[in-house]
Formats: sequence, C-alpha cells, structure tokens
Amino acid sequence: MPWYAWLILVIALGSIVGSLLMLRDTAKRLPLTEEQLKRIHERNAEQDAKDNRER
Repeated sequence: MPWYAWLILVIALGSIVGSLLMLRDTAKRLPLTEEQLKRIHERNAEQDAKDNRER
C-alpha cells in the first residue's frame, strides 16, 4: 500500500478512537430521585417476571 493510504488509515482510526474517548469523558450519570429509582426497579422486576412467565 502506498504511504498516503496508511496515512488515511491512521487518521481514520485516530479519529474513531479519539471520538470514543471524548464521548466516555463527557458521559454523566443522570440525577434521579429515590422515587424514580424505585419505579425503575419495580418496572424491571415486572418485566423480568413477565419474561420468565413467557419462557
């Protein structure tokens, strides 16, 4: 492969890795209240029970 093809490949891979690292650094947890967390856990338990019944 010519040198410019390697250069384009390295730039593309660097761009992908850099974007993923930037996305990871800027990710933040959502501030949820206790009531919201409780509802989420209840809904997950209901869905798990429903999935187990359907098997």
